[in-house]
Amino acid sequence: MSVEMRSRQPPVALELDNLFKAYGDVRVVHGISLQIRQGEFISLLGPSGCGKSTTLRMIAGFERPNSGRILVEGKDVTEVPVHKRNLGMVFQNYGLFPHMTVDDNVAYGLKRRGVPAAERRDRVADALRMVRLPDMGKRYPKQLSGGQQQRVALARALVIRPSLLLLDEPLSSLDAKLRVEMREEIRELQRQANVTTVFVTHDQDEALSVSDRIVVMRAGYIEQMDSPEAVYSRPATCFVADFMGEANIVEGVPSIDGGQTHLVHKSGVRLPMAEMEAQSGASATIGIRPEAIRIGHLADDSQGIQAIVEDITYRGAFSMVRCRVSPSLELRAIRMNTSETVEPFAVGDTVRLAWPANAARAI
Repeated sequence: MSVEMRSRQPPVALELDNLFKAYGDVRVVHGISLQIRQGEFISLLGPSGCGKSTTLRMIAGFERPNSGRILVEGKDVTEVPVHKRNLGMVFQNYGLFPHMTVDDNVAYGLKRRGVPAAERRDRVADALRMVRLPDMGKRYPKQLSGGQQQRVALARALVIRPSLLLLDEPLSSLDAKLRVEMREEIRELQRQANVTTVFVTHDQDEALSVSDRIVVMRAGYIEQMDSPEAVYSRPATCFVADFMGEANIVEGVPSIDGGQTHLVHKSGVRLPMAEMEAQSGASATIGIRPEAIRIGHLADDSQGIQAIVEDITYRGAFSMVRCRVSPSLELRAIRMNTSETVEPFAVGDTVRLAWPANAARAI
């Protein structure tokens, strides 16, 4: 990357430098390092217990790292107390004060900072307009729906004009439809405010739909940090491939014959794979997304791998078809359920499975 291109990048808003956290003998975060640029929306994604919420709490100042540094806009805030970090935080349970009106909840951080009353009123009104609740200021949290409470929590976090916006699984208590609506609203609000955001979630769809980059974590380590497309399509590890949606993960030995690369499974089955991903004769692991596999009746397709349908799981717009290729090899393929579907598959049918070679990439 040229000096000119680097100079055009936004400045680093948050840096974690070799951050460790342990509780007694139990290490929760293992020396993670990352940089987040101004205006980026970053998701910390992983299963329960992977260290993502602990990392967020260290950024916020609720937890103190055993070692390492936290820098916000170049300033070391590792030892700075929570109330002096100028961070906006939205909790899983929203954290609204039930005895305060919406106006007072949103104004709380401004009042603590000594903002004059007239300016507080104007900024609270602007924040409530931003979250589309301009007429809700005199209500109490118990009079609001879950989605409205979420918007109030966002308004309270944004009204202080924070250096960072931290979101700790804020959608987990909402129903599925409202979760989708709210994640879109959060992303739009973040863009309007141009605030650097760190979003903790265990939901892959949420992370893929809102993030500029995703940090996939496991057992206190970062497995991969990249764009949503790269994390999904080019996973760096088997864990990432399996965690980010459905994946067929197959081990074998690459074989290059006449310019075509195959992975030879221990059963002898040859699976087309991307060229130049591995050296011939060395063991390798490939990942194939089910949606990349074309499934057809035996008579319909002369190419591909023969398999027997073992199970079909209906999922609305598509069905997941589990196929047995050999006693030791199973592949899952997606079949779309459209109006053009004339002859469905049934358990026990013999089918052919095919995919573009570049859809099977070495991990």
